[in-house]
Amino acid sequence: MSVLAIDVGTTMIKSVVFDDQGTELAVSRLATEVNRRHPGWAEQDMDTVWNAVVYTVRNALLDITDPVWLVTFTAQGDGAWLVDAAGRPTGPAILWSDGRAGDILTRWQHEGILEEAFRRNGSLTCSGMPNAIFSWLGSHDPQRLARSAASLTAAGWLFLRLTGVAAVDESDASAPFLDHATGDYDPEILALFGLSSYARLLPAVLGEQERIAEITSEAAAQLGLPAGLPVVMAPYDIASTARGAGVVNPGQACGILGTTLCTEIVRKDVDTSGEPSGINIAYRGRERVLRAFPTLNGAEVLTWASRALHVEGPPELAELAFTSEPGARGLMFLPYLSPAGERAPFLDPRARGAFWGLSLEHTRADIARAVFDGLSLVLRDSLVASRTTVTELRLCGGGANSAEWCALIADATGVPTARSSDTELGAKGAFLTGLVLSGAESSMHSAAAKYVRMRSSWEPDPERSASYADLYESFLTWRTLARDAGWTAGAAPFPAPRPAPEQGAHRV
Repeated sequence: MSVLAIDVGTTMIKSVVFDDQGTELAVSRLATEVNRRHPGWAEQDMDTVWNAVVYTVRNALLDITDPVWLVTFTAQGDGAWLVDAAGRPTGPAILWSDGRAGDILTRWQHEGILEEAFRRNGSLTCSGMPNAIFSWLGSHDPQRLARSAASLTAAGWLFLRLTGVAAVDESDASAPFLDHATGDYDPEILALFGLSSYARLLPAVLGEQERIAEITSEAAAQLGLPAGLPVVMAPYDIASTARGAGVVNPGQACGILGTTLCTEIVRKDVDTSGEPSGINIAYRGRERVLRAFPTLNGAEVLTWASRALHVEGPPELAELAFTSEPGARGLMFLPYLSPAGERAPFLDPRARGAFWGLSLEHTRADIARAVFDGLSLVLRDSLVASRTTVTELRLCGGGANSAEWCALIADATGVPTARSSDTELGAKGAFLTGLVLSGAESSMHSAAAKYVRMRSSWEPDPERSASYADLYESFLTWRTLARDAGWTAGAAPFPAPRPAPEQGAHRV
């Protein structure tokens, strides 16, 4: 018997078939497009996403002889996937990486609203979260909100298409509205953002044992599966990825080297102290919390640097970078290239990148090395911001394919690193969650111990770690200078959309 796990990422949709030992039998991938019809916008067509899921599932099942007994999935988080009363999209999904609400975010920040909300639930709002999107749509496209009945996430959209149930799990609901003590929405946070009238758009929050339902006959026919199979909605992708890496105990951390450069640490409780930064994700009911810092800058920075240095892609960029020395011969890079600025481990919608210390003596290899050093120091920045003692950092995502980068991160953070034998950690986390919620495994701890296998690890080199500790202090200094010097993007107003047609740091 086999398990089908689906991972709806931002730029890639994957379907993975696991055998009863947790081994990947088949993987099907299909790239997806992020539409940017205005500066700062990030959208996806919701039906196109579903069609991509159908394609990858059917492709993954082509050569599978063992029958599938369970379907489980994870997906990108945040954003607003708005549907009407019939469950049809009222327009494109507005994604987690969307920056159109940057000015609203800045106003909330100056008014102290963001900090007050953080003190309530431990999550700092970014421009791609539902509260910011609702506020922007309320000013620029109120008709879309009026004809929408629910604001789902990508996982909620998939659960709706698979089972007919419109809902959200606790991890997706965590930011910005969840009350971690009750597991439901906090009306005080809605009121704080002036969004009480939009409470009607928020779908039911399903607890840990409630996120399982049967696949509909229609969805089963489209996917080529038997009707009536159990379907499990796992936590959203960064939380599922942490589970897939075996990060389930307090003090363990996961670093996703992907579209987002996300650092996440398991804790026993929600942390609302210190400088407001990152998010607190419900990870196992009220027993565990994932302290997460999902950046807006990750793999796209490597893609940009690859183009700029005329190499084929990130793997070739890494080959070039590691011919230079640690510290890139005095060249430093601030990797804040997203048009939406940065959201973790600090919030600044107008943060922008820069090279510091560049001279005629620097080579292409030094520039490439500075890019990897800068991204690695972002991981350190996030660990510091977590205010948690971390014993191990498990790395995953496309960047973890570079052994040199994994070793660099150990040196740059001062924490031992390791990487998994699996290639699709989000799907693996969904697989583990499915086993636990279906009763095939007794707990996430036992499931991770049984099915998660690591293939390599790195210890920090004491001398290099000391050098990177000094470099980190310089990194923070240059970032502060860049901000004080006004090296940030200007406030360009976002145009209002045409009416959509009806359709079925901790330190800065």
